[in-house]
Amino acid sequence: MSANPRIVVGVDGSPASEQALRWAIDYARAVGGTVHAIAAWEYPAFYGWAGQGVPTVETFNPEEIAGKTLSETITKVAGDDAGVQITETVMPGNAARALLEAAKGAALIVVGSRGLGGFTGVLLGSVSRHLTEHAPCPVVVVREGQAAPEQSA
Repeated sequence: MSANPRIVVGVDGSPASEQALRWAIDYARAVGGTVHAIAAWEYPAFYGWAGQGVPTVETFNPEEIAGKTLSETITKVAGDDAGVQITETVMPGNAARALLEAAKGAALIVVGSRGLGGFTGVLLGSVSRHLTEHAPCPVVVVREGQAAPEQSA
């Protein structure tokens, strides 16, 4: 592991991603690393359809929404001082592809077991499964309710 390991964590605002971010921050603090928090965005399949309740081009900005969600989640989980450097990146595209791209040169990827797109009851979401099969580094999948890593005094 490098002298200053970079920990990549996927954040989508879900409770599972909040827990993954908390785990990543605690781990980075324990190993003297940094956290690279990633939020990915895509235009939904229905985008551009006319109809009630569908946002218009003028009112819908998924990149802005993803960035706001990322910042708010970091503030909620880490507060004003996480004790580690946290870099925020908003990337276009599929979450799994964005995280794989960000993981190049990283020491570890951390994701929640189920994000906003997950189905209730599924043990391993599609993003976490894809990462465990294709990541260039170790992957930690944090289940809801899973404790943070132990820290030595």
